[in-house]
Amino acid sequence: MLRPLGLLACLGSLAALSTPIATAQAAASTRTACRVYVAKPYVTPKGRIQASAARLGCQDVALVRLQIRRVEAGLSRSVKSTARRGSNGRITATLSCVPGLYYATAFDDRGHASRSAQVRLTCPANTPPLQGPSPQAEVVRLTNAERRAGGCAPLRDDPRLRSSAQGHSSDMAAGNYFSHTSRDGRSMTDRIRASGFSPMRAWAENIAMGQRTPAEVVRAWMNSAGHRRNIMNCAYTHIGVGVAKSPRGLYWTQNFGRH
Repeated sequence: MLRPLGLLACLGSLAALSTPIATAQAAASTRTACRVYVAKPYVTPKGRIQASAARLGCQDVALVRLQIRRVEAGLSRSVKSTARRGSNGRITATLSCVPGLYYATAFDDRGHASRSAQVRLTCPANTPPLQGPSPQAEVVRLTNAERRAGGCAPLRDDPRLRSSAQGHSSDMAAGNYFSHTSRDGRSMTDRIRASGFSPMRAWAENIAMGQRTPAEVVRAWMNSAGHRRNIMNCAYTHIGVGVAKSPRGLYWTQNFGRH
């Protein structure tokens, strides 16, 4: 089907949207092996570089360290490092934005490690200026208005889903592509898991490209059957929205989830 503006919807729960209870039961029966995940650095709406990592499925306590590294003249150096101790959880590092080639690494003292793909970041070209209410917050408000009208409870804005959504919008804008699959091969499930949103009982993603305002993008999603099903799925309880600017226009991402 030809579309003048880009729209893609992706469902990540383990059963159909019409059977959320079965989805929750199936996902709850799944056990994740102990792993460390790390997401690529991205430029936040406030113009700072941020990266996140998560340790999930672990029973023991360990020290987890996250580093943001910048590549210069073929060599990389750590420009931001942080650590936390625990069994499972999310860790985030943020620093002032300097254009360049970046990647992130995360590891614990039990031998689990992860490294993100490299990404070239510009400052602050990948994000639109925030004047008044943010476009992300407005998308959440308009989405919840549609849900209320359809009999669903409003979604709670979740910082972890917001981080996942913003990272994907920024990566699509920087890489000039439009897909639920990141340039490094990660799926929306990988991105949401790396954000630390856990446990994941059900999840989904809407993306769009070219719409100029929050009202335009929510209207476009509501006029598309797959995107509308994600928005109007009463089983979801949390949302995160990301938006990034490129020469082609704005890239929008909605991440939905339920614990």
